[in-house]
Amino acid sequence: MREIPGRRRRPLQHLLRRRRGSAPATQLDTALTCARWQWPVVPGAGLRTSAGAGQGCACPDPGCPVPGAHPLDPVLLAATTDVRMVRWWWQNRPAAPVVLATGGRAPCALSLPAAAGARALAVLEREGVRPGPVVASATRWSFLVAPYSLELLGEVLNEQEWVPSSLRFHGEGGYLVLPPSPTGAGRVRWERGPAAGSAAPWLPRVDTLVDALVEASASTPDAGSRLAH
Repeated sequence: MREIPGRRRRPLQHLLRRRRGSAPATQLDTALTCARWQWPVVPGAGLRTSAGAGQGCACPDPGCPVPGAHPLDPVLLAATTDVRMVRWWWQNRPAAPVVLATGGRAPCALSLPAAAGARALAVLEREGVRPGPVVASATRWSFLVAPYSLELLGEVLNEQEWVPSSLRFHGEGGYLVLPPSPTGAGRVRWERGPAAGSAAPWLPRVDTLVDALVEASASTPDAGSRLAH
């Protein structure tokens, strides 16, 4: 699907600005925007204050595979779109990562190693396929897609000869960390940010992206079972 030419809306980075000056978006800004879009969010575990950026999850697990980048307290099931609750959470923990609960009526996502993600995005754009928002970290890129059922995902994957283990699916019961959240792998950013607006951003169907993502993942060695972000 080709993007229709015309006036482009400003990217999300311009929407998520403080009213005074040009300060970058905060986690509270992102969390409130998600709540308005009816994307349920919950604070992530975050990093230990004494560890510095890129080190040490605040959770009890010393070998946490995704430092800071997962729910802890409250748990994922507490994710909400209630603006008052969201504001209270991040006013009390302003440095907490923003964790999106995927699936249901919320976006789903497909994630793959960063190098493969860059290749897949280049292929999609070269072929005129419109990607939705893309979240990037130092190790992995995540492509947001419209909500899908397990049945639809099964049908899509059944058409593939082979699906690399490095390609992961964030659907019902899953989660994704959103920019500008700090994690053990560094701060998460938008590689392709949602367009600004009062309504939730447009999202592509999973079947329009999966071929390119599978092909790109197949040429990238699997990093193993540890879920790096």
